Amino acid sequence: MTLRSRTVALVLLLAGLLVGGVLLSAMIGQFPITPTEVVGSLLRAIGIDTEWAPDDPLVESTLWVIRFPRIVIGLAVGAALAVAGAVMQAIFGNPLAEPGVVGVSSGAALGAATAIVLGASAIGLGGIALFAFLGGLLATLLVYVVSRAGGRTEVVTLLLTGIAVNAIASAGIAFVLFIADSASREQIVFWQLGSLAGTLWDQVAIVFVVGTIGVAISLMLAKRYDLLALGERNARHLGVNVERLRLFSIVIVALLTGVAVAFTGIISFVGLVVPHLVRMIIGPAHRGLILASAVGGGALLVIADLLTRVLVPGAELPIGMLTSLVGGPFFFWLLYRQRRRSGGWA
Repeated sequence: MTLRSRTVALVLLLAGLLVGGVLLSAMIGQFPITPTEVVGSLLRAIGIDTEWAPDDPLVESTLWVIRFPRIVIGLAVGAALAVAGAVMQAIFGNPLAEPGVVGVSSGAALGAATAIVLGASAIGLGGIALFAFLGGLLATLLVYVVSRAGGRTEVVTLLLTGIAVNAIASAGIAFVLFIADSASREQIVFWQLGSLAGTLWDQVAIVFVVGTIGVAISLMLAKRYDLLALGERNARHLGVNVERLRLFSIVIVALLTGVAVAFTGIISFVGLVVPHLVRMIIGPAHRGLILASAVGGGALLVIADLLTRVLVPGAELPIGMLTSLVGGPFFFWLLYRQRRRSGGWA
């Protein structure tokens, strides 16, 4: 198969998983809904009346107030985190770069937690997203400045920088929890675990719009990332302003991570697992990589959210915990493979 055909096949496969995950997530819950009712409700929303459309207002309310907002924000957040990971790996030249691992998610979380304590009702949903963006931007800039030397990023330096940034952000969140009132403290603690529960359409709109813009800009920069992969000197000879590209990409990473963290909490390893698996299948060309990562990230988070609701009867697992359980061993495997290639481990 050619690279183009592999990319198309992968995107179609991921899209199929995405559609299946969306349908199952809309159907399954404490109040079961049939697939025909889900499809009929969606068709009626776009002006097509069918005999499948549910007559029960409880079904409509369950779908449009609870499940559909949760599904759409899962799609948007998964795509945003996966694309943020792909862009970070491109600008750092390191397959282990990921918003959660190197502290970008923690920085964004500190910003969002600060906004919650200041009063979400006073600053609004956009204010929380803005604070999360600023926190993620500062964390990304810090990682970029500290971890790069001689035009490249060593694995050990990147990981140590991530540990330091995560430690600083965790201390900041602990201080914010200390000064917060009881209501804000409960909100932050629950939110640190990561969850899509209680999503509102206003939140969905912010995440979807900002995430779409971030993914679109990343796709526009894909050819420059391909040139950057050839080395900084070659990229400069081919007309790429490397530092400008990196700094602009840092803003995009902070934007995608910040808007994702602002409303769902910390969800780790999506930006590590998805781009890496996609790269193993279709190669390093960034246009296909970013597009497939966006679809794959959305599918992964929708399916993961479904699992959080069905694995433990009568309870709901935090989605951040579930992604960490999957992503942690995957990260160790990547680190082991990286060290084997450099001759670090026997």
